[in-house]
Amino acid sequence: MSEVKAVVFDIGNVLIEWQPERFFDSVIGPERRSAMFAAIDLHGINDAVDRGQNFRDTIYAAADANPDWRDEVQMWHDRWIEMAAPAIDHSVRLLRALRAKGLPVFALTNFGIQTFEIAEPVYPFLGEFDRRYISGHMGVIKPDAQIYQMVEDDCGVAPNALLFTDDRIDNINQAAARGWQTHLFDGPQGWADRLVAAGLLTKDQAQ
Repeated sequence: MSEVKAVVFDIGNVLIEWQPERFFDSVIGPERRSAMFAAIDLHGINDAVDRGQNFRDTIYAAADANPDWRDEVQMWHDRWIEMAAPAIDHSVRLLRALRAKGLPVFALTNFGIQTFEIAEPVYPFLGEFDRRYISGHMGVIKPDAQIYQMVEDDCGVAPNALLFTDDRIDNINQAAARGWQTHLFDGPQGWADRLVAAGLLTKDQAQ
């Protein structure tokens, strides 16, 4: 296996929990939440935000288009930070441990322009990456091959020297197809073990 020259983190469900269904279950109850998500493709609407569309305009337009759910859909904008919570502390420690050893650490994330601006002051570690590849600014989202190409072209690291973790298998498969080293994130301990196995951190550093 090639030597790792840079580590690439997804953010949602890797560094910050992203569970909109859980949020709505707590606010309107599982039955009503299930009905709303069946009626409206909220994740698809959010993809438009992640491609760079204006957050408030996009969500409020969806709310107006679905008057039976207007108040609930508006919560996707008005209470968004409650959906993007909490931080996954062990993953944050791994990010910082890698940087402390001088290894370049990048973010590659499906994230809107305005939503990232909301998240940054709440989660200071979002400012600690060596390079940030944010889909809203790039105009394309994972797993489109173009976004991986853009990372490769910008960072100058060979694909087989990048180690990428993401919680979605489609995103992982696209990276692997390009020659990236990959880890399907299913919890911070598994990611810590992978970083130790790759010789990037010791067990103590990966705690």
